Amino acid sequence: MVDDARRERFESLAVTLIEPLRRYLARRADPTTADDVLAETLLVCWRRLEELPGDPLPWAYRVAANCLANARRGVRRQERLAAKVAVVDPPASVVPGPGDTEAPDLDAALAALRDEDAELLRLWAWEQLTPAEIAEVLDITPNAASIRLHRAREKLRAELGARKGDRPAGHEESDEGSRS
Repeated sequence: MVDDARRERFESLAVTLIEPLRRYLARRADPTTADDVLAETLLVCWRRLEELPGDPLPWAYRVAANCLANARRGVRRQERLAAKVAVVDPPASVVPGPGDTEAPDLDAALAALRDEDAELLRLWAWEQLTPAEIAEVLDITPNAASIRLHRAREKLRAELGARKGDRPAGHEESDEGSRS
């Protein structure tokens, strides 16, 4: 069949193009963008397979450069749009995100927890989700979400206590009655 021959031609061609294109893009973009642009470049090569010259690598580099330029323009458009939206319709209040809190002890305590526990707490505290909603996000039962959330809060409480010297509640130091 014609489709089988076309696919075989593309697969043999792709084997020779992928690594050089990957290196080319890795030197010009972050890993995620490089992977996205590589996929887009290979898609263009597939679509225009009949137009490929005898030595397709320089042609593929040009396609990759164009796809990379498109990706960068897209990022700039998104940034401009976000800036316009922030000016026209600023958020009612700014909610701190990871690492943005004004409580370094909290940031450090969250970082010390298992990723799963920290994510549970973020969903509960930052996103204001109920245990049933957290269960839906994490694809677990509501009961499991409640139990895990309870345990995660206990771990966070213990971690915060350890960072403050592990003093039991109600036993804060007092200078009452001391001579100055």
